[in-house]
Amino acid sequence: MDLHLPTDLEALVQKRLASGAYANAEEVVRRALEFLDAEETWSDEERRALDHKIDRACAQIARGEGIPGGQARLRLQERKEAWFKEQRRSEQ
Repeated sequence: MDLHLPTDLEALVQKRLASGAYANAEEVVRRALEFLDAEETWSDEERRALDHKIDRACAQIARGEGIPGGQARLRLQERKEAWFKEQRRSEQ
């Protein structure tokens, strides 16, 4: 299948390639479609579980138990990178 992307979507693919998280455009498109599929197949139970976690986090922040934004972003970025590496390993 050949696929033509509009300029704005092609720029997003190039941005992902430049991040080093993907080896080629096909991987970017594959991951995007996998995320879309996962999002569309979320169950009500999974949504409720996520809502519960968000409520719990908000309560922790209200009690002053949060961490600074920069530190939180760094932790999330590290987790994201580790997750992407694991996904690439599992595809090989």
